[in-house]
Amino acid sequence: MGKIQDDDKLYRLAKVIVDHHIRRSFKRYHVTGKENIPKQGLCLFGSNHCNTLMDALVLVTSTMHKKVFIARGDIFKNHFVARLLTWAKILPIFRMRDGLDSVRNKNGDTIEQAVDVIHDEVPLYIFPEATHRTKHSLRNLSKGIFHIALEANRRYGHEKPMYIVPVGLEYGDYFRFRSTVLVSYGEPINVTEYVNQHADENEVAIMNSLKEILTERMSRLISFIPDDEADYEPIWEMTKIIAGNPPLPLKARLKRNRRIIANILKFKSENPEKARTLFDKVSDFAKHRKEQSISLNSVSKRKPLWRTVWKSLMALVGLPFYLLAAAVTSPIWIVSSFILDSLKDKAFRNTANYCVELVLHPLIMATGVTLLFCLTPWEWAVVGSIFLYYSYVFYFDYNEYIRLLTSDWRWTFNKALRKEFKELGLLDKEWER
Repeated sequence: MGKIQDDDKLYRLAKVIVDHHIRRSFKRYHVTGKENIPKQGLCLFGSNHCNTLMDALVLVTSTMHKKVFIARGDIFKNHFVARLLTWAKILPIFRMRDGLDSVRNKNGDTIEQAVDVIHDEVPLYIFPEATHRTKHSLRNLSKGIFHIALEANRRYGHEKPMYIVPVGLEYGDYFRFRSTVLVSYGEPINVTEYVNQHADENEVAIMNSLKEILTERMSRLISFIPDDEADYEPIWEMTKIIAGNPPLPLKARLKRNRRIIANILKFKSENPEKARTLFDKVSDFAKHRKEQSISLNSVSKRKPLWRTVWKSLMALVGLPFYLLAAAVTSPIWIVSSFILDSLKDKAFRNTANYCVELVLHPLIMATGVTLLFCLTPWEWAVVGSIFLYYSYVFYFDYNEYIRLLTSDWRWTFNKALRKEFKELGLLDKEWER
């Protein structure tokens, strides 16, 4: 039986297809910091986990290399699913909630395989938070990633240095398909060097120190709000309002978010009573805004009436194309709607949309292109095929355009809410200094 990291032609073909559809799933997809990945050495990658299976798929697409992942062991219970996950180059790691026997008897095998993957210089990815959560924060990191890193270093650190590379995933929206995502590779931790410099410390102390370092470096790569922050929701609401929605590159947008969050936290530290009053007002505003289905995208716009009128005219121009796109892609959005309505965890919405599009769009393309070339002149068939290829993207983006346009109209004529927003004073440039 071969190793999980061995080459597989079917896997390589699947990766090309997955990569293509991942890029179709986002309006903007960008990877930064690849120069931080050591060109020589043993690498283990630790990423935040905020968007279920999409996190792994986004990481698969981030570089051309094959990758091996470690995922929670309970999803391997079904034999068929376990075989499929193994083919997809995913190893199981078990937690105490899976039973003490699983932790004792099965994790040892996983660590052995993980160390072997690292030794073969195949990128190994793990989500050390151990479970997903749709927040711009970090859970307490589990020790699995450090057990693997230290074991790999113990065996092979004398040959090549062992690194843990922090990774940050920053989504524009956790729940809306066709949003944005920024994948950031951060400053690597040289585990071999650290262990050699702290040879007088025991493994537990070294592990705890590495945990602190990795947490800090991962937090640099996202719009990080401390996990123990009781005011997470108003702080994030304020950040989105102050940042607005300018057409910035994703890396610049992240930098802006982090600067605003730092200023808000500083304000809270220096003026706790004023901050408490402001946060309460922001929470009330957020509640009223959501009750009236007004997007934050609408809130910080200047002269909303003229912009909204112009956007309405553009919507009318695109309407015929939208109706045609909705007709030809109806199998995708009907199936997606059915699945989305049955989901208990909203975090799976993007994953569900992606999987349905991945399966059904190629079938629609194959059927449509065949019919076009059989029934119409080749010139029309070419134009029709191009439209067919972009039809679902256009359908989805038009729906989002209409959602935001409707929000703009509500905001334009909601004087009470606009007055409440103005009294917050959040567009003061001091927040961005």
